[in-house]
Amino acid sequence: LRFLNDMARGCEEHSGSYDLRDNFLFIHVGSQVLVSLVLNMEVTSGSFSMVAEEDSEDLRKDGAEEILERITDLVNKTLAEDGSYNILLSKEAILSAIDTGKSEGGPSGRHWVLDPIDGTKGFVRGGQYAIALALLDEGRVVLGVLGCPNLPFTSVSNLSGSSSGDQTGALFSAAIGCGAEVQSLDGSPPQKISVCTIDNPANASFFESYEGAHSMRDFTGSVAEKLGVQAPPVRIDSQAKYGALARGDGAIYWRFPHEGYRETIWDHAAGSIVVTEAGGVVKDASGNDLDFSKGRYLDRDTGIIATNKQLMPSVLKSVQEAIKEKKQASSPL
Repeated sequence: LRFLNDMARGCEEHSGSYDLRDNFLFIHVGSQVLVSLVLNMEVTSGSFSMVAEEDSEDLRKDGAEEILERITDLVNKTLAEDGSYNILLSKEAILSAIDTGKSEGGPSGRHWVLDPIDGTKGFVRGGQYAIALALLDEGRVVLGVLGCPNLPFTSVSNLSGSSSGDQTGALFSAAIGCGAEVQSLDGSPPQKISVCTIDNPANASFFESYEGAHSMRDFTGSVAEKLGVQAPPVRIDSQAKYGALARGDGAIYWRFPHEGYRETIWDHAAGSIVVTEAGGVVKDASGNDLDFSKGRYLDRDTGIIATNKQLMPSVLKSVQEAIKEKKQASSPL
């Protein structure tokens, strides 16, 4: 968890003459390298399997030498500053560490699931992003951690995902059967969290993606209208939405990507267990649990909904009505 925090905060120190998009590449790949390294050395017994977003193919191509060198320097500097491991990684060791994330996952065995930086545009924009790590055991998520460096520690209170408080940075964690917790990134004692208890949709607020291209806002607007939701949407990037929902900042999080988009397991594994262990529920649009046993992609129907147990029936009903109306409107007479 310390390395997740160090890498998340290290991007500005290593920016040099590079713009934020270049910085994103360095920190994104560097984060995956460090998580892989620490898991291999500290918590893995037997064979190691990780499902992650990056592989080394592009970094092995001609012309990528400078980028690989910068990533190698960033990782080694982070290791040296932390002091926990007296090692120096070569470029080839960096490439090998990246490729530990090429597992396909599946229903058997244990697989770590990592998104080194979830919320690309949020990171580049200086908004919300998350470092998300989960553990699958026989196809079931049993552990999840969300590091959210820019998320207000107390609560999200407006459309930009900020609050009036000064403290930012939240680390969410959950283990199956043990509940969910949050702590600040400075190492404060963890606090138990739970989803809100709102049971009237009219009093609910909902989270959705900051980027309009990531969700069908006309559709979610229709669902909100059917539910009678009065509050405007809170739009923030990344799985930080799962963390905010789990501690009761809002009542509903839904995600309805455009047709043809395939959800990856690393975009939801950590966040989903944080919500469920905080007393919430996470379903697809048909009311099924998310299935993380199918490999690198979720086998899900239409969209993803996270809320409390009181609201889920009415949310599902409104979603399914809106889906039916959408299909009827698009069908030829």
